[in-house]
Amino acid sequence: MFKYEVIIYWSEEDGLFIAEVPELPGCMADGTTYEEAIRNAEIVISEWIETAKSLGREIPIPKGKLVCA
Repeated sequence: MFKYEVIIYWSEEDGLFIAEVPELPGCMADGTTYEEAIRNAEIVISEWIETAKSLGREIPIPKGKLVCA
């Protein structure tokens, strides 16, 4: 489990829960349920980190202000 802040909210426009990871630019996921959005966020956080590593980019150290799970 990653310790990055995850913000989850309902999107009327999309009809889905959206999970944003503010510390990782562009890292977000969605899901039809709150729980699915969290699971999908964990997957995209992992993918974001792997991509950053492969490109030699800096990976932010989690501040861990808030974790919604």
